Amino acid sequence: MDKTTLRNKVRQALAAMSEEAYCHQSLAIVKKVLQEPYIIEAKTIGITISHKPEVDTISFIEELWQLGKKVAVPKCNPKTREMSFYAIESFAQLETVYMHLREPIPERCEFVDANDMDVILVPGVVFDEAGYRIGYGGGYYDRYVLNYKKGKLISLLFDEQIVHHVPTEAHDCPVDIIVTPTKRIDCQLQRGAKENG
Repeated sequence: MDKTTLRNKVRQALAAMSEEAYCHQSLAIVKKVLQEPYIIEAKTIGITISHKPEVDTISFIEELWQLGKKVAVPKCNPKTREMSFYAIESFAQLETVYMHLREPIPERCEFVDANDMDVILVPGVVFDEAGYRIGYGGGYYDRYVLNYKKGKLISLLFDEQIVHHVPTEAHDCPVDIIVTPTKRIDCQLQRGAKENG
């Protein structure tokens, strides 16, 4: 199946999810990822402000603030297809931009370099267990994490977003860990098993 077909199929499955299931499963994922050692040890975490049907990250960000973590969120530049992260201490530091996305107001936030983040949470639509993903088509994250060497790339998703295989291209950057309501997948281990198998 090609990327467009996979993306549409998973989007339909997510759209069919009830509000109750969406909230319940998002909460289960947040509880689970808060026990993740890489999150516990991290001082600075990069994370998007979710937009439904993505896993709700608002409560997760509030929990991270309570734990004293620095939370950095991305600001996208649609002209260059690049993004930068800025630390926020309050949702009041966000503005609503194109496609109803909420992003930081750079003048009111502190810029955070990629390699100052211990963990980056990577969004996407479709994933396989090796950590390869199909995003929203902009390629922002693949470009951004290309030179990210410091920490882990983690994705929070619903079980419906996992497929057997995602078609890959040379520039695709897989994530290291996937957390769903029912499982934690070590994608690096899966990639190693595939390479050796």
